[in-house]
Amino acid sequence: MLLPDSLLALIQQGEGLTVEFKRSSMEITSDVYDTVCSFSNREGGHIFLGVKDNGEIIGVQKDRVDQMKKNFVTAINNRNKIHPPLYINPIDYEFEGKTIIYIQVPSSQGVCRCSGKIFDRNYDSDIDITDNEGLVYQLYARKQDTYYVNKVFPVFTIADLRHDLIDRARTMAKLRTPDHPWQHMTDMELLRSAALILTDTSTGREGLTLAAILLFGSDNLIVSALAHHKTDAIFRVFNTDRYDDRDVIITNLLESHDRLIAFGKKHLNDLFVTEGMQSISARDKILREVISNSLAHRDYANAYVAKLVIEKDRILTENSNRSHGFGNLDPASFEPFPKNPPISKVFREIGLADELGSGMRNTYKYTKLYSGAEPTFIEGEVFRTIVPLHEAATTTVGPPKVPKSHDDTLDDTLDDTLDDTLDDTLDDTLDDTLDDTLELRILSLIKKRPRINQRELSQQLEVSIPTIKRAMSDMVEKGMLERKGGKRYGHWELKAR
Repeated sequence: MLLPDSLLALIQQGEGLTVEFKRSSMEITSDVYDTVCSFSNREGGHIFLGVKDNGEIIGVQKDRVDQMKKNFVTAINNRNKIHPPLYINPIDYEFEGKTIIYIQVPSSQGVCRCSGKIFDRNYDSDIDITDNEGLVYQLYARKQDTYYVNKVFPVFTIADLRHDLIDRARTMAKLRTPDHPWQHMTDMELLRSAALILTDTSTGREGLTLAAILLFGSDNLIVSALAHHKTDAIFRVFNTDRYDDRDVIITNLLESHDRLIAFGKKHLNDLFVTEGMQSISARDKILREVISNSLAHRDYANAYVAKLVIEKDRILTENSNRSHGFGNLDPASFEPFPKNPPISKVFREIGLADELGSGMRNTYKYTKLYSGAEPTFIEGEVFRTIVPLHEAATTTVGPPKVPKSHDDTLDDTLDDTLDDTLDDTLDDTLDDTLDDTLELRILSLIKKRPRINQRELSQQLEVSIPTIKRAMSDMVEKGMLERKGGKRYGHWELKAR
């Protein structure tokens, strides 16, 4: 049979997520079966034997075609090779006097293994994910239509949650809907109604879900359940090689939302625009949509660090993603897929998000008002949103400077001198009295961020939390540090000696 135009068009497009070329001119090479497995685990695909990587058709040796097809069918029906067995019929076609073998691989309902290994497709490559627990879990979740945030933790109970956060959610829901059902529920009833307490089908034990812990858990509880949970907020306008400001956020989703919104408002000017007859903050609208989308829809099984980056000409968000395709999304034809339904439901109930798919439409609308440009949404294993900015959005602004009186100038000079003297004295004292490098590094970070907690210090300094606690306890005893305020909302102060 002659090669159909539709298959020739696939070859001309080149290799990608669903197209693979193999030379295999005389024998079926082992990597063909790796591709069969990865296509089966992803979206299915097309394999062409007798085609070079660059798309050049070199053909399969004609006297080997029948045997190669027979060998292929035998292998994919061998449980020791492909499990579960697949039923695929290879077809040979003619093109300009050369024979190629075409194999169409459907997407399987279950997870496929090749020689005991699990392969997944990533763009034009077959990736062995057997030893990557997170990626394997994602694959099973994709096949079984389950969600990682529904993972049950029977060891934790409602007593381990922060009830002030549950109360806050109840209040926010009431503000949005005055007679919201949560007003009349206990904390336990609220969690059950939001599907945040489930039964583990494999053990029959009931417990909090990961979604419940992310929404209402203490920082320690969250790190116990999901050690890689983190969002990195970065402002990079002047110091483009590094950053001008940064907030590493490792806390529950409600307070993560607060801190990300505050970070955005701190570094983006509020260019008020009109919508109809009403003046609105397009900045706040954009921040609400991109931040809630990142928190509610990211793939929490993946350790990729989510980011909010503000640069001179754009806002960029990145988060791991259970991809349903690749490339730029068109708001006009975009079909939304639920990513983390229980988190999304709570966000909608408390007013941090709207119905599924509205975030992209709103971001598009308010970006046009804010900067006159259009945002970009890029679907992939990492989901990216790019909001173009007008230069005025990140320009440092403030009230006009008024000439100072002699007394004001003298006061400022004295204040600056006192501040410089205190800093110099503190630095000299620390240099003279501290021989411990860890203590110096701890003090350096605290000087920059007095509210930094011990877990953040542990991660940034790459030492264990117990080591940080011991060091800081010694530093308090030595009079180098003093804690001001409570454990949750207080801060550290450096003490000169």
